[in-house]
Amino acid sequence: MAHDAFPELLSLYMRRIRASASGVATEIGLSREAVNNWRNGMSAPNARSREKVVACTRYLRLTEAEANRLLSAAGFAPEYPLQAEVEAPATAAGTATGAESEQPFGAFQARLFGQLAQAMPYPISMLLSPAHWGQPPFRPELLQRARQQYGATSVLHIQPPYSVSTAPTEYFAAIGRQCGLGEVQSDYEFESALERRLVAGERLFCLVSRFEQGTPALRETLAGILRSLSEMHSGRLHLLLCGGEALADLKYRSGDMSLLNIAQVNHWPEPTLADLSILAQQRWPGHDWPATVLAHLLDASGGHPALFEEGLQWMVEQGINETQASSAALRTQLAGSPRLWQTFLPLAQEGAPRERLRSLLQADDLGRARPYLQDDDLRRLFWGNLIHVRGTGDAARLHWRCDTVRHAGLMVLEAACSSS
Repeated sequence: MAHDAFPELLSLYMRRIRASASGVATEIGLSREAVNNWRNGMSAPNARSREKVVACTRYLRLTEAEANRLLSAAGFAPEYPLQAEVEAPATAAGTATGAESEQPFGAFQARLFGQLAQAMPYPISMLLSPAHWGQPPFRPELLQRARQQYGATSVLHIQPPYSVSTAPTEYFAAIGRQCGLGEVQSDYEFESALERRLVAGERLFCLVSRFEQGTPALRETLAGILRSLSEMHSGRLHLLLCGGEALADLKYRSGDMSLLNIAQVNHWPEPTLADLSILAQQRWPGHDWPATVLAHLLDASGGHPALFEEGLQWMVEQGINETQASSAALRTQLAGSPRLWQTFLPLAQEGAPRERLRSLLQADDLGRARPYLQDDDLRRLFWGNLIHVRGTGDAARLHWRCDTVRHAGLMVLEAACSSS
């Protein structure tokens, strides 16, 4: 991945979906000439262009691994740390074997597919994940499990177009091609083509990744079609819808009238030390990662995937030992992570937002955790992966992910105050 040339890689991904320079430019907020210069190697993204490149990966409908690859070629840190680069063999869903423990989050994935197989009459599940885990995380492994459980020809994968300017006909034409339904020209034709397979007696599994791409109206139309087909053909269409805040909104904001009110909700779990040990070995296979070192890193990063990745990288450079892993230098390094700052900065503006952030940073307990957070600031921090839930049921509470995150927030506040 480190040897990829950015111009060639960008050109390859643009050709794959027949994207024009003007189309990319419109979506990411650059000129057509700037995109052409990137593609032709006449210029490269500068240090302030990372978010432009991230937007480009979404518009080009890249997988998490492909997005990381393009960002690395441009000289940037990955957007989805710790994601598998290749499809790894997975055991049959729901089967507990020794191999299951060799995959990170293997037990959770097995439970997810077991739950979906038993959900009647409407097998619809939502998989929600916060920032930097991907939507969904470990997508190749999820698709591999689906193929083993349902059969390769019965697994559909939908990734809605990113562009908010996509016309409905183009939106459903793209989704129709992804599902192998041929050329469809409308939402009705997409629904009819998918229904024909169900009427013929097939049992289908459909993974919808990055559900929240596109416009709210198109998302609602897609959700409505999939829900309707699931209801009409009970038990034949199994749906796993993956996303973040926008998908949760569609579930909860409309109450009983929600298009997805019958969907089961699953949140991507907090990583255990065993999960992180496997990920460290996969990320840096030539190094020894003692459990005590990883335990210190888990504490310092709070299980935040980007911070954990940055901590691994720092220790490879500084030395993998317990002294480094427990050092204040590591925590200072992680507190300066751009991933934390880009989430905190919008909340550090002058006036009420800044004072609210200050009061939150001073609190050890941020309140009761609920299925849907009505508070805008807490909701942004939750989906930004800076706060998380501890406890279950009535005892579930919101807390800062770790002291490192709180330190970063205080640093952002100090910088914002000094510049105003």
